[in-house]
Formats: sequence, structure tokens, C-alpha cells
Amino acid sequence: MKRMKRSTLLVLLVAVLLIAGTAFFVVRGKSPDHAAKPKEAAAPRPTLTVTVARPETSELAETLSANGNIAAWQEASIGSESTGLKLAEVRVNVGDAVKKGQVLATFSGETVQAEVAQARASLAEARATAADAEGNAARARTLQQTGALSQQQINQYQTSAQTAKARVEAAEAVLAAQQVRGRNTQVLAPDDGVISARTATVGSVVSAGTELFRLIRQGRLEWRAEVTSAELGRVAVGTPVVIVSASGAEVRGKVRAVAPTVDPQTRAALVYADIPDIRQNSAVKAGMFARGDFLLGRSSALTVPQAAIVPRDGFNHLMVLQPDSRVAALKVQTGRRVGDRVEITTPLPAGARVVVDGAGFLNDGDLVRVVDAPAAEAAR
Repeated sequence: MKRMKRSTLLVLLVAVLLIAGTAFFVVRGKSPDHAAKPKEAAAPRPTLTVTVARPETSELAETLSANGNIAAWQEASIGSESTGLKLAEVRVNVGDAVKKGQVLATFSGETVQAEVAQARASLAEARATAADAEGNAARARTLQQTGALSQQQINQYQTSAQTAKARVEAAEAVLAAQQVRGRNTQVLAPDDGVISARTATVGSVVSAGTELFRLIRQGRLEWRAEVTSAELGRVAVGTPVVIVSASGAEVRGKVRAVAPTVDPQTRAALVYADIPDIRQNSAVKAGMFARGDFLLGRSSALTVPQAAIVPRDGFNHLMVLQPDSRVAALKVQTGRRVGDRVEITTPLPAGARVVVDGAGFLNDGDLVRVVDAPAAEAAR
């Protein structure tokens, strides 16, 4: 009985396997091409969605950059012309604007006034003596025909008159010198300008020629820019210049002179640019180091948006869109910049379109999808 049950189970199992195998081959036989047909290749997908733009021709300012120092146009040294006088008053300080002839300082004048009075008295005495001598000489000349006086006596009277006259002239010169010394008790500004240094101290006794003040004449400064010999021919007298101080403030000036020689060591020449009144341009001071640009004119240039420039491996590149929607990296040289546009000095293919938004994320040969630029950018 048990043996019969086992045989029945084996028969059923074999039957099930046969049925399953038959079903598999039937199903496979109904679609014979399915297994043989290879899977279709998927279409390539764009790496990035980008916007593109065509290079434009723009009018850009042509400039020449240089560096240099700011100095006074001319600096006057104001000193004392009096000797042995005490400085009584100082009326100005560093930074004060002064006018020509303005009193800057005064010396104590008592001694000079006494010497002027003495010189006047000596002059009066000399004039009186000269008048008496001239009178004696005139009387002697009237007696010359009578023989009352010898010729020698007459000559002595005439010599005394001439000597007295000479003494009057000497006394007048002494008085004039003392009066000049009296005027020198006041130190006057020789020109309009700004006081740049002061050594005058109240109470000090100074000798003639001692410097008391330094004056920037007419308040004028100049920028002494160093320009290489290769670029020197581009700069001429009257060329406008924009000077940028260390604080970033901009001052406009004009080229006044170009040095006639070039430094044999640096191969550079100095270009002198006038800066307007120092009082109106407090951002620049004498002694500062400043950079600047000479405005040489305007010229046309091929420009692209700043965002299209891709700096990579120490060079600048543009991602140029190809007809197959792939990009090609083109190494370029850049020039002037204005606003958000950059000059491209490297020749570009005719009708080239460069990637703007997304250019920095692309590599040479990447496939891209192009969309229109936003309305705000298109309007610019």
C-alpha cells in the first residue's frame, strides 16, 4: 500500500514538471524575436541648461595706468631776515590757507624802533652840519674876487660842504636800512598757498635766514607718475588723468609736463599731472603714493558679459556654442573692462555665440540645452 502511494506521487511530480516545461517553451515560442532584439540605446542628456549671447562691439575708453607720488607743485621756504630779534607772535599753523602779503609772524620791535629813531636823529644832525658847511662855502665864494680869503681857504670851505653832503647821504642810507629792518619784524607770505610746515616758536631768538615756515604755493599739488619709455609717446601735455588715492577717492587732473629724459636704471620717465586746489581735494596729500589712469581717448572693442569669462588653469576661456549643441572651450586674452562687460582681444569665429549663465560649470565638449535669457537681461 505504501509502495503504491510513493509511485503515485512520483508520477504526479513528473507530470507537473513536464507541464511546466511545456508551458515555458510555448510562451517562448510565441515571441521568438523578443530575446534576439537588443535593447535600444538611450538618447544623450544635456549636461546643463544655459543662456548664450553674441559678442558686441562697444565704445570703450582707452587708458594707460601708472603709479607715482603726490608732491607739492612748488614749496616756498619762508625765513627770517632779521638777526637777534625775539619772535613775539605766530599767527598761522600747519594747514592754514594764507594770502600773499598776509602777516604770518612778528618779532619784538623795540630795539629796531630805537635804532630807527637814532638813525633819524643822526640824519637831522648831518643835514644841519651840511647846511652850515654849504653856507660857509657860499660866503667864501663871494669873497673870492676881493682877495680877503686865499684860494686854499676857499677850497677848504667847499670841501667841507661836499663832505657834509656826503654824510647826509650816508645817514639817509642808514635810516633806510633801519626802516627795512623794522618792516622785517613782520614775516609775510610771499604767495597764496597752504602752510605745510612750521618751525617758528614764540620767544625764540633766530638769526637771519632761519626757516620759519614752508608754503605750498597756490595750494597746488602734482602727481609724478612713472611711465615706461615704451608707453611715453602715448602721453601728451593736456591729457586728462584720473588719480586714485590710497583711500579710494578719485581726483581728476591734467598733464602739465613730460620729463625730457628717461631714467637709465628704471627705463621710465616722470609725467607731471596738476591736481586742483588742495583745499578742494582733501583726500590727496603731498607725500602719498597713488595710482592713476591717463585718459587717452575712446576706441571700439569686441566685448562679452563678465559672466562668460571662465578662468581656468591660469588662463581665461570662453565656452563657444557649436552647431551640435556642444560647447568648445576657447582660450582668449582679455583687455579693458567697463561695467559688466569685458573686452576680448583674441579673434572669435564669425557669428560665435558664447555661454553666459552656467559657463563656469562646463567642460570642453559638454552637451547643453539653450534657453532664452531672462527679460531683465535681454533689456540691458
